[in-house]
Amino acid sequence: MPSHCRTPRPTPLRTALLGICLLSMTLSVQAEETPDNTRWVSDNLSSYVRSGPTDGYRIVGTLNSGQQVQLLATQGNYSQVRSANGNAVWIPSSDLQSVPGHAERVPQLEQQVAQLSEELADINGTWEARVQGMQETLDARKTLIDELQAARSAVDAELTSAHSQLREAQAQLGAEQQEVLMRYMVYGGGIAGAGLLLGLVLPPLLRSGKKRNDGWV
Repeated sequence: MPSHCRTPRPTPLRTALLGICLLSMTLSVQAEETPDNTRWVSDNLSSYVRSGPTDGYRIVGTLNSGQQVQLLATQGNYSQVRSANGNAVWIPSSDLQSVPGHAERVPQLEQQVAQLSEELADINGTWEARVQGMQETLDARKTLIDELQAARSAVDAELTSAHSQLREAQAQLGAEQQEVLMRYMVYGGGIAGAGLLLGLVLPPLLRSGKKRNDGWV
């Protein structure tokens, strides 16, 4: 098959890289759409929150891992956040992160992976169908080429046989022509000989007959 007609088939490595790229693009878009003041509690089991921005303030509660909060302010090593119940509390800045926790990200990632896997399966199916179609076309063309080559071989054999028969016919015709020519020469020689013989014998006979006729008179 010509090189320009060839179509590359996706390999498992290429498929995996494509899925990773699409997943990275999806996560990048999600990160860009996230408001700057949105934070999530880190993946620790829980984080204590205080009434003020230092360890000296009393603990007023806890925030669970992966819980979404709104960042209000930052002072020292603490950040003031507003939780879902509307309370403003202080939490160590190290206990905050700018991306969702595993509990929230894993289901999203699993859904995205499933969606990408389905899309990649469709792509693979399309490519396999195209490759199968091209293979069938190649097989059909190869069969046609084989048939044409077989027909050409048969024609070449018939042509060789015809040339041989023509040479034999030409040789036979030449022999017949020589034979006819020899016959013509023999016939011509015989006629010439007969004429010569008549030319030699007939005049004396005619003269002899004339003398006899004269004696009778």
